[in-house]
Amino acid sequence: MLDVATGTGAVARELVRQKGCRVVGVDQSPGMLAEARRRLNGGVELVEASAESLPFADGEFDALTFTYLLRYVADPAATLRELSRVVKPGGTIAGLEFGVPRGLWRPLWELHVRIGLPAAGAVIGNGWRQVGGFLGDSIRRFNELDPLEAWRAAGIRDVQARRMSLGGGVVTWGRK
Repeated sequence: MLDVATGTGAVARELVRQKGCRVVGVDQSPGMLAEARRRLNGGVELVEASAESLPFADGEFDALTFTYLLRYVADPAATLRELSRVVKPGGTIAGLEFGVPRGLWRPLWELHVRIGLPAAGAVIGNGWRQVGGFLGDSIRRFNELDPLEAWRAAGIRDVQARRMSLGGGVVTWGRK
């Protein structure tokens, strides 16, 4: 399996634990990969690379996961095509992104991202205030896109999505 935007390796570690499979984790951040190396203790192969240009052959992986990736790339549709490229036909692709809750939960979410996150970031310090201020707008802009259509256009079939955490998270998956 390939875990793109592996960050500190939490998803990669869980894939190994639950599925007993070989996992390669990819991230563009040397700092995140250093933390993943520390946490994973050699259980996952880690590669520094960009999701927009993966250093792997076509169809090299049986499955692929990514977490909180598509909001951070210049062209989400092109990135999905690149992710799809490295998965074998019939393989599974799954991603987790932040979502914008609907209905009653939306005003509470807005309060949280407009006031709560920036305030918490100010208390924590070390640049977290910027993260807290950036996150809400970033999530809103990304959720204006039609992610299912982008997945289908990337050659991913049987695409499904499920909202989780009162709509604050969206898991999307399909087959190559």
